[in-house]
Amino acid sequence: QGHLVESGGGLVQPGGSLTLSCVAAGFTFSGAAFQWFRQAPGKEREHVATIYSTHTLTDYSASAKGRFTISRDNRKETVYLQMTNLTPAATAVSSCHRMNSDTWGQGPQVPVAS
Repeated sequence: QGHLVESGGGLVQPGGSLTLSCVAAGFTFSGAAFQWFRQAPGKEREHVATIYSTHTLTDYSASAKGRFTISRDNRKETVYLQMTNLTPAATAVSSCHRMNSDTWGQGPQVPVAS
């Protein structure tokens, strides 16, 4: 099953940027695909980005495209989500997920100041 440990959350100023990290353990990282999801207060969790086992193949939601970047480092067994131009409406809990599994990270909070 393995597990995912996220870090990098914290208060961001409007227009600011933040990079989240998701460290994996307990399974073969290089062969897995990963996703980031975000859940704003009072809203459903929504998919933000996916990165497949081939580094160059990624997928983004319409709202994330152009502002967020997902990447991975197989040597460090880590997935990243770089977020830019954040607005107060972007305040959310971000969760890392191993695709096609029940493995989720704990979801760091990313509040954006208003």
